[in-house]
Amino acid sequence: MMHLRIRFFTLLLLVAQLTFAQQFEPVFNVKEYADFLSMAHYESSIPDEAQRGKQQDPYHLVYKSPEVGMKNLWWLYTNAQNQAVIVIRGTVGDMVSWMENYYCPMVPATGSLQLNATTKFDYKLAESNEAYVHAGWTIGMAYLVTDMMPRIKELYQKGVRDFFIFGHSQGGALSYLVSSYFYYQRQAGALPGDIRFKTYTSAAPKPGNMQYAYDFDFIHKGGWAYAVVNAADWVPETPYSIQRVSDMNTVNPIVDIPGTLKKQKFLLRLAGNMYYGKLDRKTRKAQRIYTKILGHKLYKLAIKKALPDLKEPEYGPSMNYMRAGVPVILMPDAAYYQKYGKDAADKFAHHHFAPYLYLLQKQYGK
Repeated sequence: MMHLRIRFFTLLLLVAQLTFAQQFEPVFNVKEYADFLSMAHYESSIPDEAQRGKQQDPYHLVYKSPEVGMKNLWWLYTNAQNQAVIVIRGTVGDMVSWMENYYCPMVPATGSLQLNATTKFDYKLAESNEAYVHAGWTIGMAYLVTDMMPRIKELYQKGVRDFFIFGHSQGGALSYLVSSYFYYQRQAGALPGDIRFKTYTSAAPKPGNMQYAYDFDFIHKGGWAYAVVNAADWVPETPYSIQRVSDMNTVNPIVDIPGTLKKQKFLLRLAGNMYYGKLDRKTRKAQRIYTKILGHKLYKLAIKKALPDLKEPEYGPSMNYMRAGVPVILMPDAAYYQKYGKDAADKFAHHHFAPYLYLLQKQYGK
């Protein structure tokens, strides 16, 4: 009788564990993030090399893409709970991969890219016509999702409904755009309505302007997208941001300063217009210079060499880069800086796998 009870409670425990593992919920799950972070760096959710030969990885690699676009690559995993994980690779040690990051003028968040003479890629990443996104990563997204869509549909036919999207560094920036693309593909009926996506961006740069960030957070409301950042990491501070008056909502009083000045006395109107004009011209000029150098010139010098058939896209009048996603901040302390340094010669010392995992385990538990 005792033996039967033990077997019964063991069965209950297994059922409870399976039920818990099957949950796909809009919460920040430390284990999910840690597993995916390890997969992005080691192609295994087990970060300890010595343990990989002893433990069975709960995630099974079903597809590894070829390099597409500007050295972009992604992996597709599944687990026993019938969930899938899309892991997007970050920047690699190749100039083409770095040029994708530097190619940072903004393009409309809804538009099209002429990838070659016969391939036009239409995309929608936000509702607002005032939403703009990073040019280089939008091109990377186009090549990635073209390869991803058939794999997602194939897994859907096998019963998979829940997909995680993860990327670290450049992979995190791409994860933003890929996640937005899939949302609007689902809205348009190009993907089944019962597919669910949960996104983790890790150490990611800023993906687009304020209107894009608002849209991203709105379509993932309720906890379906998280942005994990080590506060000592400089990469999430990029790209360089310039806020123009035209980047603001039209009801912002700053936008209407010229109209307000028209109602003032002549001398006040004269002085106000002079100073306002100087301030406004500075940001407009800065944005145009960035777009010229990191847009037109970089396209001719590097992007066209990497993708000779890609037509140069039209750039938007904005460089107002903003962060997106529910922030999960990993905050360094004295012990952290003692371990990883504060003025390290390695400028990426705080960007790597180890410091992110260290802070995650210390502040959220193993």
